[in-house]
Amino acid sequence: MGRFDGQVVYISGIARGQGRNHAVRFAQEGASIIGIDIAGPVADHATYPPATPDDLTETVRLVEEAGGKILARQGDIRDLAFQQELAADGFEQFGRLDHVVANAGILTWGLSWELSEEQFSDVIDVNLVGTWKTLKATVPHMLEARNGGSITIMSSVAGLKAMPVQASYSASKFGLRGLAQTAAKELGPKHIRVNTVHPYAVNTEMGLNDSSAMKAFEEFGMHFPALLPYHPVAALDELTDAVFYLASAPSVTGAEFQIDMGHSKV
Repeated sequence: MGRFDGQVVYISGIARGQGRNHAVRFAQEGASIIGIDIAGPVADHATYPPATPDDLTETVRLVEEAGGKILARQGDIRDLAFQQELAADGFEQFGRLDHVVANAGILTWGLSWELSEEQFSDVIDVNLVGTWKTLKATVPHMLEARNGGSITIMSSVAGLKAMPVQASYSASKFGLRGLAQTAAKELGPKHIRVNTVHPYAVNTEMGLNDSSAMKAFEEFGMHFPALLPYHPVAALDELTDAVFYLASAPSVTGAEFQIDMGHSKV
């Protein structure tokens, strides 16, 4: 018996990293997966390697190897019509939608007054507006299914504690808190719970292989320490464990779940 037997989960940013880990582990627990990932470059100013179509293909393979069913497509979460079509097709194929994990996001670096217009607007459009489009595409199907369920939005410690050289990222992640709190109030009577997760460093390409990060740490290191120096990077399973908890905790909504090694308290 799996923890999520017969349930269906919509996950954005599924090609690798956190999104892939969520998808595979949900599949291991009996869920079917609907997934989206751009699986390619998102913005010219990103300084970490982008996901690829091969990454997305590998996620599909791993989910199926775990015994799960999956409908995954390459697309941009900024494309509302694409997300609406994917959600509708997934709902038709699987017959329900129980959980949404809004995971997709990007990061750029630069001083607030030196960021290009694209560095600011691209990050807001992907992280904040794209997540709103994910909710717009999926919530109607959750309501139609009448199964209740959960929405977990991946924010960041930068959404709790503004970070230097991350103006657009911090603004987008703070914005996700407001989006989640509003949705939690609106969807609570419909038995749908909405929560945010706030990681610091995570073992992903964006978390560990960003060529701009070290320069930022060197210049603004006083703003980046955590309370657990012996555990500087969270494992992917730690994030999925949090998503699983929030997906199955009937009393928890409007929560801001920190997995930040105490960074937000420094």
